[in-house]
Amino acid sequence: MVQALERVKTGTKEEAEDGLQLLKHATEVCINNGDAWYYRSMFEKERGQPGNVQYALDKAKKFGSEAMDQGANPFHLATGGTSAGGGAGSSAGQLGEKWALVVGISKFQDKHLPRLNYASKDAKDFSSLLLDPGVGRFKAANVHALTEGQVTAKELKIELNWLARNAQPNDLVVIFLSSHGTPRNRDTAEVNYIATSDTETEPEDNLFATAFPMVEISDVVRTRIKAQRTVIFLDTCHSGAAIRDAAASDKALDRIRQGVGRAIVTSSAPEEQSYEGKPFDNGYFTHFLLEALRNGKGNDSIEHVYAAVKQNVSKAAGSIQRKQTPVLSKSERGQEIVIGAAAGGR
Repeated sequence: MVQALERVKTGTKEEAEDGLQLLKHATEVCINNGDAWYYRSMFEKERGQPGNVQYALDKAKKFGSEAMDQGANPFHLATGGTSAGGGAGSSAGQLGEKWALVVGISKFQDKHLPRLNYASKDAKDFSSLLLDPGVGRFKAANVHALTEGQVTAKELKIELNWLARNAQPNDLVVIFLSSHGTPRNRDTAEVNYIATSDTETEPEDNLFATAFPMVEISDVVRTRIKAQRTVIFLDTCHSGAAIRDAAASDKALDRIRQGVGRAIVTSSAPEEQSYEGKPFDNGYFTHFLLEALRNGKGNDSIEHVYAAVKQNVSKAAGSIQRKQTPVLSKSERGQEIVIGAAAGGR
């Protein structure tokens, strides 16, 4: 099912056909998976097969589908039109409200996931920067920070939906996420996962059942968040106390950038590791992200911020004979994203 969703990029019939074959296999292997049946109906609809659409929908209703209840549509972009061609309303006006979800997960129930020294601190420091009236200029009520104790997959999903419910087209949305991540080769379907506090990494079936697929975040951003200024900072690539492994794949990056005004900045390239710790009391990526935003008092564009972060992170990693290159992926359309812009002022 996840592989089928990852096929959807530009919304072509070829993508729908490829994804449909995967969904047919999913519903054969697990006949009572209501979400798989629901997405199968959506892919059949894109292929123009109304009879098959109704058959799959009936199955989804029979077995129950959270995706159906939420009205999820992987072929629809929340910023207007479809993934195939955009559409009207693709130009954001004066900046309205600003919203942020900041997550740092350091504690894990699974003994195979070591406690992280800096993930929670990364999130706390980033949240403080957003609330700083001289830098981030966010309202306290508009920043949800999960930085202490347990953060479950359910809680993360609830908070992402909070963003989707509240953010309007002219608003700005910022998502910052720091945790363990899993490489694609750990999963049969080659899916990147974000580890939450309740994730179980072994056996593989438990990883699938308890971790948070990267594709779910991309789908929330693509299809549910209407804000035409949305940026994600992703430092979810830890494999231990000092190394952050398994960066977001090219497929995940490409999906998130679809639509209007989307940008994602990751801590390293997919084939690289990310580092944390001395001489910084943060992840390297987070340290230089905070520094770049402070230096510009929040008024620099995301492209300008990224350029500084990339240069400094690469240099710091080189000083310990390592390679770490942050990556920026952004939509081709949309207005400039400025983290510290005053609400109602741009």
